[in-house]
Amino acid sequence: MKRAMALLLLIGLALAAAVVALNVRGEDPVTSGPQPPVSPQLIAAGEYLARTGNCMACHTARGSAPYAGGLGIQTPFGTVYTSNLTPDANTGIGAWSSSEFWRALHNGRSRDGRLLYPAFPYPNYTHVTRADSDAIFAYLRSLPAVAQANRPHELRFPYDSTPALAVWRALFFKPGQFEPDTRQSAQWNRGAYLVQGLGHCNACHASRNALGASSGTLDLSGGLIPVQNWYAPSLTSPHEAGVADWRLPDIVELLKTGVSARGTVVGPMAEVVQNSTQHWADADLLAMATYLKALPPDPRAREPAKVPPPLPDSRGAKLYKVHCAQCHGDQGEGVAKAYPALADNRAVTMDSPANLVRIVLAGGFAPSTAGNPRPYGMPPFAMVFSNDDTAAVVSYIRSAWGNQGQAVSTLDVIQLRNGLPY
Repeated sequence: MKRAMALLLLIGLALAAAVVALNVRGEDPVTSGPQPPVSPQLIAAGEYLARTGNCMACHTARGSAPYAGGLGIQTPFGTVYTSNLTPDANTGIGAWSSSEFWRALHNGRSRDGRLLYPAFPYPNYTHVTRADSDAIFAYLRSLPAVAQANRPHELRFPYDSTPALAVWRALFFKPGQFEPDTRQSAQWNRGAYLVQGLGHCNACHASRNALGASSGTLDLSGGLIPVQNWYAPSLTSPHEAGVADWRLPDIVELLKTGVSARGTVVGPMAEVVQNSTQHWADADLLAMATYLKALPPDPRAREPAKVPPPLPDSRGAKLYKVHCAQCHGDQGEGVAKAYPALADNRAVTMDSPANLVRIVLAGGFAPSTAGNPRPYGMPPFAMVFSNDDTAAVVSYIRSAWGNQGQAVSTLDVIQLRNGLPY
């Protein structure tokens, strides 16, 4: 019995040592020596990079100063509150060094040594170069200091414990760096750097396991965004959001304005376009488009099953005619760059009906951008349609005009509606 207990103790100590070792791998000694020289050009570069990473969107609570933190990010494990990135010495990063900021991005560790929760996407930011990190730091240090204390996270046990976070990191996080592919063009490599690193695209466009981890920054196969119940479609599937057959100008236009001849963005992606990608340099937009267009197709993507057309006098058809046809057309043809076509629309027919149900119930707008300053919107129908109505009209849209989307049940609608902010 004593030998068995001693063996278990040794195994426990070995596992604990392994977790500790895995949590410090790739970390360089952090010094607080002289800061790198700061110039107006470095600050301007950092401002652009912070916009590229959409940092302000998370680190700004509604009604608060930019970058002062305090925004609650809901996760399946509780709420994580973002930190103050202004140069206040007591509550922000005013006492930080550039090396400490780099460690936060690269290693997911705060100035005081605390492990950071991956709601801050350091699994992506670990690929950001030191030069870009220093530029972002210089920009943040140039902002007005705001004295706003960081709010403690509200996570359930055991997710609120450091040992649990350390085990998660040991299992799912490894510091790295972006490695250019010498077989590809400089433009492709720039796009890969933006998508995998600062753009942190797979923070949304990847499926996650029960512990909230994805399979890696190269996973862009799509997934349901936790808590929000929006589905971030696969960027590698031709039946979802893959753009292999798009022209590069159409991809760039979608990222820059939110609308193009091939599609319209709504929901969380509309926020990304409005807050971030519309402000990117054209060269970076083209680089990102080049990389996305060249993504290899997901071998798991399958052709949709054949779906019989809906009956013309069905409940869904009648609801569509009364409430939808005026904008989207009797044949689902829509109006270019105003009301999206519903016929032959991948966003309508992809396997997950989450986004279509959410838009019908909660409405939605394309982003307001310089190229599309007054976007047309979709009004909410949550107070008009019952769950049965919603299931009927969504099922009709998904199977009319040659669309091949499976029917949506009332139970599907109820489950998705429960994630909406009513």
